Amino acid sequence: MPTLRLLSLSLVLLLATQACSRGGAPAASTAGPPAMPPMEVRTVTMAMQPVPQTSDFVAVVRSLRSTTIQPQVDGFVREILVRAGDRVTAGQPLMQVDPDRQQAAAVVTEAQRSAREANLALATQQLERVRTLVTAGALARSALDEAEATHKNAEAQLTALQSQVREDQVQLRYFRVTAPAAGVVGDLQVRPGDRVTPATVITTIDQAEGLEAYINVPLERAAGLRLGLTVELLDGDGVVTATNPVTFVAPRADDATQSVLVKVTLRQRPPGVRVMQYVRARIIWSREPALSVPLVSVSRIGGQYFVFVAEQGATGAVARQRPVTLGDVAGEGYVVRSGLKAGERVIVSNLQKLGDGAPVKPS
Repeated sequence: MPTLRLLSLSLVLLLATQACSRGGAPAASTAGPPAMPPMEVRTVTMAMQPVPQTSDFVAVVRSLRSTTIQPQVDGFVREILVRAGDRVTAGQPLMQVDPDRQQAAAVVTEAQRSAREANLALATQQLERVRTLVTAGALARSALDEAEATHKNAEAQLTALQSQVREDQVQLRYFRVTAPAAGVVGDLQVRPGDRVTPATVITTIDQAEGLEAYINVPLERAAGLRLGLTVELLDGDGVVTATNPVTFVAPRADDATQSVLVKVTLRQRPPGVRVMQYVRARIIWSREPALSVPLVSVSRIGGQYFVFVAEQGATGAVARQRPVTLGDVAGEGYVVRSGLKAGERVIVSNLQKLGDGAPVKPS
């Protein structure tokens, strides 16, 4: 009997347990982990806008009114009368070449002129006497012809010597080198005691007005050159300091550098620019409408550029990694050649945390 009671109690407990299981106790959940919340990102909507197509070069500033100073005589430099950077006027003395040798030659020529003047005076007296005697019949006509020839020879010798005296005086003035025009004195290439010749470059004189920027453009870009193209000059920080048009394009290439010379007259002059200074120059080839993607949105993987685009999915926006082909840098972005269309939203924040297909919340 006790055994029968135990079996009955066990059966009751089993039936009670099954009833409780069927009654309303919740079953264990079989769902996975909760979905990741979308990441907040900032986006930029692509739109066609004028984008400058540019190329950067190095230009050298030259003066339209630059004069190279060279002496016109041989000699030793006795004195330099100016310093580099001085502003001079036309005719102002720059340097004195030792004139002692030329002065000695001028003294000799002057003495010879005095002797020729005395010879002419004597020949004139002789001509008058012979003319008188011939008139009186005391001398033959041939004597008068001879006296006239002697007089003419004395006159010619004196005239030639007078020309030599004037030449010596002009030559003496060349020993003092003067400024042919007003301007600023450049670097002085000689020192007192140096020997100079007409081939020696002493210095330069540059006028601040009328500057040009010389740009050598490689032949592969020369096809787009034309008068009127906009050229921007930039400082060391990349800030535009002056904007001027192209005023000259060389008709032929430089065979040594395989480039084409472009000149830009600096009607708008950058502050502090100097002659023969190298500056950064940017040629703007065109301003045609194009798509531009911000620099911060671009990543490069294995030589290919990618951006993340916010696309609308079934449950919300997701990030899609998109390969793109880019052109030159224009301002704060790259020019887009292919891979994006106007109206698409490019993600520009939290790029390191994104993956392809990640849910995002554009702001």
